[in-house]
Amino acid sequence: MLVTAMVIKLDSKGPVFYQQERIGRGNSVFKIIKFRSMKTTAEADGPVWAAKDDSRITRIGRIIRKLRVDEIPQFLNILRGEMTFIGPRPERPEFVQWLEREIPYYSQRHLVKPGLTGWAQINYPYGGSLEESKEKLEYDLYYIKNQTPVLDAVILLETAKTIIFGKGAR
Repeated sequence: MLVTAMVIKLDSKGPVFYQQERIGRGNSVFKIIKFRSMKTTAEADGPVWAAKDDSRITRIGRIIRKLRVDEIPQFLNILRGEMTFIGPRPERPEFVQWLEREIPYYSQRHLVKPGLTGWAQINYPYGGSLEESKEKLEYDLYYIKNQTPVLDAVILLETAKTIIFGKGAR
């Protein structure tokens, strides 16, 4: 973590950590903590989903996202009880409001704590549109309905493979 913090500071101006509001269980709002991987002006015009080859991502940001190192500070969110290791990824309030209007049962994702990784993350690429959010919701609802220690073990194993082989990051 120290090395990551140093290279972020050397690569671009701004803070090492980035906090962003997310929606958790029961629609509670909390601040997720990440290593900053985007320029400080990334959302000057408002919230936007990350895109493939996003020009807002810093040079070091591309590396730490690929390796998922930017997610390590979220262990603090887990320790504070805002998140768990496995569950639906928490989304931003601005997107949740819109997605709940557009997608039936979207709010069901908030019946459980959000997770650092989840069934949708290992089975579906990054969701950055309404259609992709609908697809990811199907995986999230499957997990909520079928969560077991065996399914959690499969998710952890697949997550480890994703980190090792660096697939799916944006």
